[in-house]
Amino acid sequence: MKLMQYQIDAFSRQVFSGNPAAVVPLDQWLPEAVMQAIAEENHLSETAFYVPAKSSGTFYLRWFTPAVEVDLCGHATLATAHVLFQERGFPGDEIAFDTRSGILRVKKMPEGRISMDFPLRPLHLVETLPLMENALGQKPLAVLAGDDYVVLFRDEAQIRAIHPDMTVLLGLDLRGVVITAPGKDCDFVARFFGPKVGVPEDPVTGSAYTALAPYWAKRLGKTMLNARQISQRGGEIHCGVALDHVTLTGAAATFMVGEIRLPEVHEAL
Repeated sequence: MKLMQYQIDAFSRQVFSGNPAAVVPLDQWLPEAVMQAIAEENHLSETAFYVPAKSSGTFYLRWFTPAVEVDLCGHATLATAHVLFQERGFPGDEIAFDTRSGILRVKKMPEGRISMDFPLRPLHLVETLPLMENALGQKPLAVLAGDDYVVLFRDEAQIRAIHPDMTVLLGLDLRGVVITAPGKDCDFVARFFGPKVGVPEDPVTGSAYTALAPYWAKRLGKTMLNARQISQRGGEIHCGVALDHVTLTGAAATFMVGEIRLPEVHEAL
């Protein structure tokens, strides 16, 4: 059994930066255990699988880390849209992805960029846990919570200097930990740590900006923001905030096109 696979660097205009994701086009779903095994074999932060829906321009989309299936992934959605628009010849300018987080709409934009419309994820203030300080090695200004913990610091230098204890982060109850601060040459910067889902540090985490962008929009008094994830690879995210949704815009680059060779699916595991 042979499957096409694309490796895309998302939230970057060039390869070797941004966040790499694998994208596997399917005619019908594989068994979940096989998709999880492919994601583990790829050992990227996300592997996306999509299947065409009956409605024109609509695709079912699922995302797997090396350890688990997740409800939302921004960079792998961008990577999948890039594959459909640039590699598979999708003729329109808009695609709807039917996902565990509802319908996500993406649009082809000028200069090779792609805009994604995601539901806004609210945050609420929580007590700073001693475990959090132990894990990050610095005392934060405040801690917010939603799908992830969002930990606020004074400036970009602090964000760059943090070397978290992943073993301690595994003891936290939410998906991951985002650390964020004002940026020197952008509106804000962030890093994301998700050892619980098999991603110690994610290069660029699109889903995190569905919570980060609304927070910084309110704090800075603006609805259009430029953000940078300052991981080792780095990536740029342009964010727009409305009443109940967030628009994330970025570029992507194709690094590799390959072929997965599996035994018959019922024998694959």
